[in-house]
Amino acid sequence: MSDIIYTKVDEAPELASASFLPIIQKFAAAAGVSVGTKDISLAGRILATFPEHLKEDQRQSDDLAELGQLVKTADANVIKLPNISASVPQLVAAIKELQAQGFALPDYPESPATDAEKEVRAKYDTIKGSAVNPVLREGNSDRRAAKAVKSFAQSNPHRMGDWTADSKTKVSAMSGGDFFSNERSATLDKDTTAKIVLVTDAGETVLKDGLSYPAGTVVDATFMSADALQSFLEEQIEQTKADGTLFSLHMKATMMKVSDPIIFGHAVKAFLAPVFEKHGDAMRDLGVNPNSGLGDLLARVKDNAAIMADIDATMAARPPMYMVNSDKGITNLHVSSDVIIDASMPALIRAGGKGWGPDGKEHDTNCVIPDNSYAPVYDETIKFFKENGKLNPATAGTVQNVGLMAQKAEEYGSHPTTFEIAEAGTVKMILDDGTVLHQHKVEAGDIWRSASARKAPIEDWVNLAIDRQKAEGCSAIFWLDAARAHDAELIAYVKPILEAKGVADKFEIMAPREATRRSLEIITEGKNTIAITGNVLRDYLTDLFPILELATSAKMLSIVKLMNGGGLFETGAGGSAPKHVQQLQEENHLRWDSLGEFCALGESLTFLADSKGNEKARVLGQAVDAATQGILDHDRSPSRKVGEPDNRASHYWFARYWAEALAQQNSDADLAAHFAPIAKALAEGEEAILSELAEVQGAPADLGGYYHADPAKTADVMRPSKTLNAIIG
Repeated sequence: MSDIIYTKVDEAPELASASFLPIIQKFAAAAGVSVGTKDISLAGRILATFPEHLKEDQRQSDDLAELGQLVKTADANVIKLPNISASVPQLVAAIKELQAQGFALPDYPESPATDAEKEVRAKYDTIKGSAVNPVLREGNSDRRAAKAVKSFAQSNPHRMGDWTADSKTKVSAMSGGDFFSNERSATLDKDTTAKIVLVTDAGETVLKDGLSYPAGTVVDATFMSADALQSFLEEQIEQTKADGTLFSLHMKATMMKVSDPIIFGHAVKAFLAPVFEKHGDAMRDLGVNPNSGLGDLLARVKDNAAIMADIDATMAARPPMYMVNSDKGITNLHVSSDVIIDASMPALIRAGGKGWGPDGKEHDTNCVIPDNSYAPVYDETIKFFKENGKLNPATAGTVQNVGLMAQKAEEYGSHPTTFEIAEAGTVKMILDDGTVLHQHKVEAGDIWRSASARKAPIEDWVNLAIDRQKAEGCSAIFWLDAARAHDAELIAYVKPILEAKGVADKFEIMAPREATRRSLEIITEGKNTIAITGNVLRDYLTDLFPILELATSAKMLSIVKLMNGGGLFETGAGGSAPKHVQQLQEENHLRWDSLGEFCALGESLTFLADSKGNEKARVLGQAVDAATQGILDHDRSPSRKVGEPDNRASHYWFARYWAEALAQQNSDADLAAHFAPIAKALAEGEEAILSELAEVQGAPADLGGYYHADPAKTADVMRPSKTLNAIIG
């Protein structure tokens, strides 16, 4: 196994890797450090799942499973780039692309009928959504802006949209019948197994069997009422029209791969309710599934003039919709993976509450977030900025995050225990001794789910928070709501640990709404705070605050201290990656910023030095920090515009600053001697290298695929400088 594993992923981060990874491997080798790769891309995971359908030379190892074992060991040192958490449309598109490339994969069965189709569907369903992160995250999360990144953002503040007190932008959430209001939670006092059953007038159906929980596990159960959801959506459509704002739905249909696509489908159906009422049977015959989105629906009915006419009439009568791409007519409801709440809401808030409408102009927006579990965070943020005006990045402090995510903690590990209820009855979670732990009376179409968090990750999370607060010496808040069933169980863990460690006075415990306002007050004063949160809220906040503070979440330092001693170093979010790929394909310009990769690389090398005693790796890591500072100080980050320096030029400058730092350091004479000629060659080749990188821009770029790009074509696109390649090798 290599000393460091660099993950192969998808879209813009993977394209950037084609340029950056050869540089890393060249420099690391000088310190005796090997850097290998493991494929956790969507295409790679698909191929690894169906070896029996492939030729011998097409088969691929299950790298995700191998990494899943590695992260449970002290030897783990993994740099994890953001990967696709696939929605069904993305999964289907990837399958079609692979089939066109000669891989004899089975189609994704939308409505499996035979046992064989059901088996294929079950295999594909293991790839959907957040299939990667729960496997790799065997530790809790420490996310923060590196000091150099935060300092640069303050010295070079990004543009923020203006907020006004009379803005009509708002957050709308359900007042009842949602996951929040129906939640039940309990902490188990002994090891147990459990099953989930649906009891109806016709008898008992086992939804899930063989669940196993160790003592101390917090186990939740809840459901969302389909009727309540439908009524809520109908009300919001009407209210949006009355307010004269844009209608927008903000979901997490990629990560929450079972529940949120269903909720998304309800919104599609509600928005086109007259069409479904009139043409439901005909649309069903055409294969329409509202969960697949408006884009798929339109593609299936486009040749039916009557349905298309009624769609046009209904859309004209509805409020205008928040747009993903106004120029191309791609709406909020086209594809469930196009509007991901943790990216879409911060972007809208940063823009002063404005969203793009179908007219290509910005408008106030009704942000529809059905479940009340975390909607108050965005609601309170919007209220705060209406009252106080926009945040000033030049003076704002920072919100760090310590997140509970180890061992599939909380909702992101709930996919195998989430169900759309087939018929009315009672869902029961029954322990092995016959105890009914949780039960809910449900109706057909309701969405029921159970989630859990184990004792060891919870205790590790609290102790990590204590360590981080001690290191930072700033405000620290546990974002836990005593009135929420799950949070109350976590508080019962948190308080005794804080008291036993004698640090209870260093922490506050607040519900998310109150914690949001307090944190915004703190950073507005130029001070820092630590948000200590559960798993989903961790994901939301580590986009929200970085996008407000830094303009992006891709530059965050994300360290996962694995519970068995290894290290996982994440590189920020990839929510904007598809747009970056589109620009590269059209204009051969990649605006992806690899600053997150730079930060993760430095931490990984330092961790290697600490864990393996490789002092040359420490020198490399210190030089990475110097190179990162050089990128920021000299404004070498990628431009958004074609014809200006992009990701590839940024990598040249990083390599140059890295080599110069290594040549100039006096901790290791051998490394200094090795890198002196490399630094000299990179400096002398500046004009030629930058010219070669610039001259390829403007024309379309052929990658040989989107989900499964051709390695040779990708290398040609991402490494176009012969001068640089000759130096790097």
